[in-house]
Amino acid sequence: MSLRLEDRWVWDSWPFTDPDGRHHLFYLQADRSLGDPVARHLSPSIGHAVSDDWRTWRVLPDALAPRAEPGWDDGTTWTGSVIQGPSGRFHLFYTGATRAENCLVQRIGRADSDDLVTWHRHGTEPLVAADPRWYEKLGGPWFDEAWRDPWVFADPDGAGWHMLVTARARHGDPLSRGVVGHAWSADLDRWEVRPPLSEPGKFGQLEVLQYLELDGRSHLLFCTGAEQLNPALHPPGQRGGMWLLDGPGWQGPWDVSRARRVDHDSLYAARAIVDVDGQTRLLGFSDLVDGAFVGEILDPVPLVLDP
Repeated sequence: MSLRLEDRWVWDSWPFTDPDGRHHLFYLQADRSLGDPVARHLSPSIGHAVSDDWRTWRVLPDALAPRAEPGWDDGTTWTGSVIQGPSGRFHLFYTGATRAENCLVQRIGRADSDDLVTWHRHGTEPLVAADPRWYEKLGGPWFDEAWRDPWVFADPDGAGWHMLVTARARHGDPLSRGVVGHAWSADLDRWEVRPPLSEPGKFGQLEVLQYLELDGRSHLLFCTGAEQLNPALHPPGQRGGMWLLDGPGWQGPWDVSRARRVDHDSLYAARAIVDVDGQTRLLGFSDLVDGAFVGEILDPVPLVLDP
C-alpha cells in the first residue's frame, strides 16, 4: 500500500502528525511525462497526503510550487520540514532556487498555514542562506551551493529553534566536505547562521538530515548517494543509502565517520516515524531498483543497520 501516483514520481518527503493524531506527508513530486527521471529535479512541486496508519494515503491539494513571478524560489521548491509554532500556526520550511542562477544556489524560506492544506509564502525573500565564514559557496569544487533540506525543531531547553541543513564546509577533499549545517532562531522569523555541528568526514554531502532520540540516545539520520562517498574512506563497492549516527546530544559534535548504513536496497531520503505499534521505523521513497528509478513512497521500513 505504498504511496504511488500514476502520473507523478514521488521522492523526498517529510512527515508531520497534527494535533488530532492524523499523519501528514509532504513530498516532492514531478510529472512522469517528463520521461527522464533526472529532469524531475527542475520540475518539482510539493505534494501532500494524509493517513491514519502511515500506509493508506489520501492525496490532498498540493502544498506549494515554484513562484510564478521572478523570485528566489521561482525555479524549485525542494525538501523541507513542517512544525507547529507557538502561535498554533503551521510552518513549512523549504529549499528554493531561482532560474536566474540556473537553480545552482540553494536558500531556505517558509510558508505558513492555519489548516495544513492552504499555504502562503512568508514574505518575498529567503529566511537563511549559506554563510561564507563556514560554508562553501558557489564557485568551489562542487557544481552547486548546498544549503537545503532544513530540519527545524524546538530547542530541548526552550531556547528558541534550531535548523539542521545539508551544507558543505569551505575546506577539505570535495568528497569529504559534507557537514551538518546549523542555524538558530528565537522566533522562527529571524535566523542566525552558526558554525556546522560536524567537521568534514567521509561524505560529500549529508542529505535530508533529521535529529531524533532513539533508545534514550541522540541520533542523526541522513542519506548519501554512492557517488557522494569518499572512495578513500569507504570499503570498495560501498553502496549509498540511509545512514544513522549516534552522538552526545543534538548539538554534537557529530563524528560522521562513525555513521552506519541502514540495510535496505533502495530506501532514500527517509525520515524516522513512530509507527502505529509504537516502534520507530523509516518512511521514505524507493530510489533505484535494478538501475531504474522507482519514485514512490514505501511502507514504513524497519530500522536495521548493515552488519
